[in-house]
Amino acid sequence: MRARGFASLAWGSLQDLFDQSTAFGRLALVHVVMMAGDTLVTISLAGSLFFSVSPNEAKSKVLLYLLLTIAPFAVVSPVLGPLIDRSTNGRRLLVVVSAAARIVLCWSMSAHLSSLWLFPEAFAVLICSKLYGVTRGALVPEMARTDQLAQHAVGVSESGWPTTDRAEAAGFSGFNAQLTLLGTVSGLLAGSVGAAILKSLGAPSVLLVASVVFALGAVSALRLRRPSPQAERAVAAVSQEERDRQKLDPSGGPEVTWGLGASALMRFAVGFSSFLLAFGLRRLHASLSWYALALGLSAVGSLLGLGLVTRLRNRLQESTLLTVALLTTGAAALAAAQRASLLHQALLVGGLGLCAAIAQPSFDGITQRLVAPSSQGRTFARFAVRQQLTWVIGALIPVAITLSFGDGDGLLGVVMVGGAFVYAIGRLRATRLSRG
Repeated sequence: MRARGFASLAWGSLQDLFDQSTAFGRLALVHVVMMAGDTLVTISLAGSLFFSVSPNEAKSKVLLYLLLTIAPFAVVSPVLGPLIDRSTNGRRLLVVVSAAARIVLCWSMSAHLSSLWLFPEAFAVLICSKLYGVTRGALVPEMARTDQLAQHAVGVSESGWPTTDRAEAAGFSGFNAQLTLLGTVSGLLAGSVGAAILKSLGAPSVLLVASVVFALGAVSALRLRRPSPQAERAVAAVSQEERDRQKLDPSGGPEVTWGLGASALMRFAVGFSSFLLAFGLRRLHASLSWYALALGLSAVGSLLGLGLVTRLRNRLQESTLLTVALLTTGAAALAAAQRASLLHQALLVGGLGLCAAIAQPSFDGITQRLVAPSSQGRTFARFAVRQQLTWVIGALIPVAITLSFGDGDGLLGVVMVGGAFVYAIGRLRATRLSRG
């Protein structure tokens, strides 16, 4: 089942990517290019901030960088979120702007890697990256609706993926999983190229290549299809009762609120385990091959998780998938704590990749299904702030405090198992109260 699920997901994703006659296919191309550019930027910064300096100096620079990753949301959430919602065509313009700005910023950063200018420029790059991520979340259901009305078809597309009426019933999880899969593969390929360039030519050359990639992203974003008048009317054709409900509770209700907590906890786990592994390997003077193994297992886990989420979503609710992801992560961490070795730590990172790949598309689907289209830009921006904050909190703990693999995994396991029970019980009670 897992193999068939992943094969179906991969085949459908490739068909949509290469079918540039559809609105979703063009969005998929933009996403592939943007993820490749982001990966190249990450590799260049890792090479200059982490691997090229002493462990103590790396710790101070990483702490500063983690704090910088939160700051962009101070701009994206209150200022750019409402702008995303103001105009459907404006969303396309924001994607173009986010790519075009990074062309200049990456070129400038390549000359300032040893200068204090690097940090404000990296901050600006992060703002552009978060702006794209928030805008993309609002564009997914819009592009899906545009394709459905353009094809005048209901049911299943030629690629085997549901068109929008079924996608909305499934919470858009299939579309989110497709983009995540394409982004993961794009990041892996770009990461391999970026690592080779970093080793042979240095971090500045990686940033120059990233600048070229973002230029391709800007061109691709210009091709994003505007919604037809039919699609715009379809989005607006919501019953008065539904509009009143969304006005009273624009966040989407308890289902979305509790889902946000679960997905944020998953992001906490990813941040915590990533930096626990990175600094643990540095303290042990482990070979770079262990980094490569962990990254490879994480990528494989992500691909397996994406194949699973599209198959399981037909049988399980998104909230159930979130609960399973949290519980599985907790159980895996507790098991790794009993055998604190490099191999088990790498395997835990792979398991986290799988669980995160199930959790994030599930939560995105809940949000896209239950939050009004006219409020999705600011909603995704506000939610992204909280998710990024929990990721940074998780990352800060092993950076600021020296933890062994066993202690860190044990702490993570307790937090995740407890969080899974809190989410399951709290969501169930909130749902009963809202119905009663």
